[in-house]
Amino acid sequence: MPKIKYHYDTETCKYERIKVSRGEMLLNSLGVLSIALITAVGLVFIFSYFFESPKEMRLKNEVKELQYYYNTLQNDVNKMSLVLREMEHRDDNIYRSVLGSEPIEKSIREGGVGGAERYEDLKKSPLKESQMILKLRTGIDKLKRKLYIESRSQEDILEMAKNKEEQMAAIPASCPISNENLLSLASGFGMRTHPILKIRKMHTGLDFAAKIGTPIYSTADGVVDVANRSFTGYGNMIEVDHGFGYRTRYAHMQGFVVQVKQKVKRGDLIGYVGSTGLSTAPHCHYEVVFNGKQVNPVYYILGNVSASDYEKIVEMASIENQSLGM
Repeated sequence: MPKIKYHYDTETCKYERIKVSRGEMLLNSLGVLSIALITAVGLVFIFSYFFESPKEMRLKNEVKELQYYYNTLQNDVNKMSLVLREMEHRDDNIYRSVLGSEPIEKSIREGGVGGAERYEDLKKSPLKESQMILKLRTGIDKLKRKLYIESRSQEDILEMAKNKEEQMAAIPASCPISNENLLSLASGFGMRTHPILKIRKMHTGLDFAAKIGTPIYSTADGVVDVANRSFTGYGNMIEVDHGFGYRTRYAHMQGFVVQVKQKVKRGDLIGYVGSTGLSTAPHCHYEVVFNGKQVNPVYYILGNVSASDYEKIVEMASIENQSLGM
């Protein structure tokens, strides 16, 4: 029930009832509502400023969680980058160095990924975290590229190691006869007096004097590609192609136990000492050919030879005497 208001009229000395128009009542009501609305908005603003709503709290928690996962991923990328950097260092400075290969150029390892438009979506993104995500994505893409390059490099290293192993097995590195006959070197590599022509002539191998029938062994892995029987020149002779530019020749043999296209390993029996062809005494004439050129075999006698014996072999090989054959 609305309150009835009065005012004192001094002229009549009576209380007169105050009459309020509807317009005034409406204005009064609007004023009260305005004050109430302003007060409510102010309270809401103050509350929202000092106190978070459940939705805001949830969103902030999600942002913190995303930040945690981002930091975790970034740390993982950094750790993987350190491990990869160590692998690259070993690749370039150890593995390739040992295998005689040039290191991978830095420009290749550090090359960019994709074109300029690759990250265009993130660059235009309105998200505050777009730069953070861009940095992580760029790091991951770069890491993926470097991992790919390193994986290909490891494949190359494995192939080079395999070839290196085959190459080491293909290099003549032992003596064609047993160690007890090593010091029976009769003639070395170089200008020597021919035993039949009696003139100074280039002697292209080593002559190991030994009894007829003494075993002769292959000095490296390879394939027999020549097996000739003759009464002149080198006499009964075997040539082994070792690959990688290396060949060996074994001449004046009594006979051989291998045939053309047969694979042999270092130390395999291939024949026996004889005195066939242009020979004046039983011996094994041994030659090493590298890239089509005959080289001094004394530098390829390495396996199972002591330092002192090797010195004696080098000393005897340097004596300019008469050879026992071609």
